[in-house]
Amino acid sequence: MFRTALRNVLAHKARLLMTVLAVMLGVAFVSGTLVFTDTLSSAFRSQSAKSYDDVAVAVEMYPDAAEARKAPGLSQQDVDRVAKLDGVASVTPRVDGFAGVPDKNGKLIGSGWSNKGTNFAPGKDGKDRAYAFTTGTGPAGAGQIALDKDTADKGGYKVGDTVRVATNGPVKEYTLSGVFTTEDGAVNAGGSLVVFDTAVAQQLYLKPGYFRNLTVTAAPGADDAKLLAEVVQVVPKAASAQTGQALADEQAKQIESGLGALNQILLGFAGIALFVGIFLISNTFTMLVAQRTKELALMRAVGASRKQITRSVLAEAGLVGLLASAVGYVLGIGLAVGLRSAMSAFDMKVPGGDLVLGATPAVSAFAVGVLITMLAAWLPGRRAAKIPPVAAMNSVHASASTKSLVVRNSIGAALTAIGAVLIVLGAGQGGDSGRMLIAGGAFVTLIGVIVLIPFLSRPVIALIRPLFVNLFGVSGKLAGLNAVRNPRRTGATASALAIGLTLVTGLSVLGATVGSSLDKATTDQVKADYMVSMASGDSLSKEALAALEKAPGVTAVSPQQAGALEIKGSYVSASGVTPGDIEKVLKLPVVNGSLSTLGKGGIAVDEKVAKKRGLKVGDTVTVEYLDKQKAELTVGAVFQGNEFVSPVLIDHKLLTAHEERAEIRQIFVSAEGGASAAHEQALSKAMGDNPAIQVMDHKEIRDTFGGPINLMLNIMYGLLGMALIIAVLGVVNTLAMSVFERQQEIGMLRAIGLDRRRVKRMVRLEAVVISVFGAVVGIGLGTFLGWAIGETMKSSLPDYALVLPWDRIGLFLVLAALVGVLASLWPARSAAKLNMLSAIKAE
Repeated sequence: MFRTALRNVLAHKARLLMTVLAVMLGVAFVSGTLVFTDTLSSAFRSQSAKSYDDVAVAVEMYPDAAEARKAPGLSQQDVDRVAKLDGVASVTPRVDGFAGVPDKNGKLIGSGWSNKGTNFAPGKDGKDRAYAFTTGTGPAGAGQIALDKDTADKGGYKVGDTVRVATNGPVKEYTLSGVFTTEDGAVNAGGSLVVFDTAVAQQLYLKPGYFRNLTVTAAPGADDAKLLAEVVQVVPKAASAQTGQALADEQAKQIESGLGALNQILLGFAGIALFVGIFLISNTFTMLVAQRTKELALMRAVGASRKQITRSVLAEAGLVGLLASAVGYVLGIGLAVGLRSAMSAFDMKVPGGDLVLGATPAVSAFAVGVLITMLAAWLPGRRAAKIPPVAAMNSVHASASTKSLVVRNSIGAALTAIGAVLIVLGAGQGGDSGRMLIAGGAFVTLIGVIVLIPFLSRPVIALIRPLFVNLFGVSGKLAGLNAVRNPRRTGATASALAIGLTLVTGLSVLGATVGSSLDKATTDQVKADYMVSMASGDSLSKEALAALEKAPGVTAVSPQQAGALEIKGSYVSASGVTPGDIEKVLKLPVVNGSLSTLGKGGIAVDEKVAKKRGLKVGDTVTVEYLDKQKAELTVGAVFQGNEFVSPVLIDHKLLTAHEERAEIRQIFVSAEGGASAAHEQALSKAMGDNPAIQVMDHKEIRDTFGGPINLMLNIMYGLLGMALIIAVLGVVNTLAMSVFERQQEIGMLRAIGLDRRRVKRMVRLEAVVISVFGAVVGIGLGTFLGWAIGETMKSSLPDYALVLPWDRIGLFLVLAALVGVLASLWPARSAAKLNMLSAIKAE
């Protein structure tokens, strides 16, 4: 039986090639994901261990507001005390923050959040062990800086050049003293690193004489744990300390956790590919069994048992799965290398290291590939074993009994109903628990629809068929009839497309709905022409606000200065704004009172907070600022909430008087005549052409808030394209099977006048009918899931309303039809080339 299986594999190479491709894609994703994450994890762990190789103890200090007034960080005295401890070889103190460098065109190098500045901390030898200088030296005074090599190369800077550096304050110019290489995380993330003289860095980021953290190098023979205990005794209580090994282990765990999320996403798509592939594999083996019906019957007649027949089909599937797994594993290694290169292309640096080819990816690849293939082939093999020898030899193919179809449809309907109920319950419950219900319901519904899909094929295709008859005549009529001739096979083929389009449509509906809601929460609530913010996400300075107020053409300016007030025993977030201008730059519908009272020292309260705390216009409340100072303020207005401001509004001057440093998150600006290139240039110039400050118009605001969603959707579309490729192979298989079964029929049609062109058209239209049927099922189910998930997010999305992206849905239908046309090219050509006399004689 094994020799028979091997012979059958070699005899049907073209058919089995499509199965190999389907399994291969899924296996490649599984093995590639595991190899990729193993390689990245190993590289980052090695880098982490290398970064802390010489670190015995690391200390950092992030005091709370009260402690920061006494000591904002580690003082020079703290550093000196640590340096005097027995067993300490050296101490390296650091202070860091945001620093951005523009290229020659004035654009910020890096992404903002990964642009970092720190201090040069040389030892007794005049070298800082964190930096290996390729040219020049470290900064030796207030007017010098050093840059990492990648930033210097991107900006075209050389030692001696003048470099403009943006921090949270005004842009300043420095002389480049040196260029270095480093293992710093900011640089590895594709950002930049600017190294200042220590006094300059302290002035910029903390306070003269203070550091944020320090690392201790131990003398030979010193014990790290003992040294840690001694360090803890001499540093402030607000500081935290741990050994370098503990820090390296903690960072390695964070890396594992971060890569674990990526790993799960990629493996999820691998699972989708394999799940879709099951239908193709099952169809392929159903076709092969049908082609060998007489052969299998003869084997039964000469003594082969049912178990032997089933084992023969499973052995054949095992061989195919083994081949597909081997090719998929090799392809997965290439995929891992490609993903690593792609990260570099997006300026996400990956530490150097060898490709890690562990046992787990290889074992997983072969286990998944072989098991999935054998699982999908088991049912066709079982059916083959059940065919009575006499019936098979007489070409009397056993058709599905009415009882079996009733049982199948009943099970499918029950599963679909149960899943739909779970989805509706999840949508009503909302939150994470609701989404869990929806996930379970979606899986059950998908299985139910797959079981039920042969039953659905007849009524759905009956709706589509008249269109094809009217457009294409006899060819269209025959295509519609052929598509429902074998509902099981049609359903299995359409299932592959339905699964892919369920996911794609669900994501599209969710993306369109969330995007529309974000638009309402962003650009629809912004009356200003521009929103100004830091690329790093840090706060803007008071100087930036003053500069914008004086810029030419500006008609209204208001900051969104973050703060907090204690009202009636608990703190509530507050926004410091400019009275008289805030209502000109943001839409703030007033329920009661007037926002003009902000200029008289009053406050305005969001209607939800007002209701919750029992506040109304005219109430005088005692508020406590963060500096513990108290004041009596009057509620002058109750307004409808806006996503850009906090629940309480107050004059920013009042808030600033009680804060050491103003936390200005955004500044909204309206200009005379609206947004224009001239106004944007004037605003940039007013802020010293600071590359770290973003001046965004309405479109850029929308892109900032909606961009991540669109990026996620595009990534999902790309990955789910793999499922559609497998679906194409499934349609090819089904049509090839259909042509094989209908050789006599096609011969008769040719004999009575149906020319080759119409035969091709008939097969192509059959493929389109099957593909559009799968698309309709997938789009319907995907829309339902998109609505349900959207309902769970309703409470966190302002002005939520379901949005159906009709343009994308129409595109999906067109693409489904195109999939059918492409998949039909080979089967249609084969059908048209059939010799009519030979086909008529074929048994």
